[in-house]
Amino acid sequence: MPGSTAYSSDADQRLVDQYQEIARLAGGLAHEIKNPLSTIRLNMELLAEDFAESDSARDQRALRKVQMVERECQRLQDLLDNFLNYTKVRALRSEPTSLNDQVERVLTFFRPKAAEAGIELATYLSPDLPTVLLDREAFHGALLNLVLNAEQAVERGGQIIVRTYATADGVALDLIDTGCGMDEETRAKIFDAFFSTKAGGSGLGLPTTRKIVEAHGGEIRVESEPGRGTQFTIKLPTPARLAAQSCSP
Repeated sequence: MPGSTAYSSDADQRLVDQYQEIARLAGGLAHEIKNPLSTIRLNMELLAEDFAESDSARDQRALRKVQMVERECQRLQDLLDNFLNYTKVRALRSEPTSLNDQVERVLTFFRPKAAEAGIELATYLSPDLPTVLLDREAFHGALLNLVLNAEQAVERGGQIIVRTYATADGVALDLIDTGCGMDEETRAKIFDAFFSTKAGGSGLGLPTTRKIVEAHGGEIRVESEPGRGTQFTIKLPTPARLAAQSCSP
């Protein structure tokens, strides 16, 4: 149909504009919530200090209630911070990068935590990977989300495996855990904003990871089986493919 392509492009642009406006409004609302929340937290801290100086049973009960409010305020603060990161729209600062270097950077941070939790960490990193274009800080956050998610699913004595390899048009990374796995219903929702199977979880870690991966022109998928574990796979294009995409109409 004549003009259908132009119509589709206009409709897509309107959707993008609407998303950006919603993200801007949501971000503004989150900031407005953070201001009074900071005041509440400060006053709770002052109250806790006052009650802590008293030995009376009544004041100690009040102290425990104040501390509970403090914990909930902190949880809300963390949720707002995660939400602001999720809605943040910024241009990527991509540069030629080794995927293996990014993996090692995350695992260097994670290894002591894995050792303390009794989790075996195995890596199989291909030495012949082509260079990819990555925003190092953004991708570091995305990969760290995946690793920490795997750590929470694995019990002591379990294993997390990270492997990288070249594909026909780029590079790929598999992150495999021997945790509890997910049923089909949970797997279908795992990238939905605010969906979480963990008590107190924000439900924004994996959606943020997908958003970052897709912003790099990549894709992420998940396979899982209850009782056997989960595998996340990230595929990223090489610079040549990225250049071809940017030149396509």
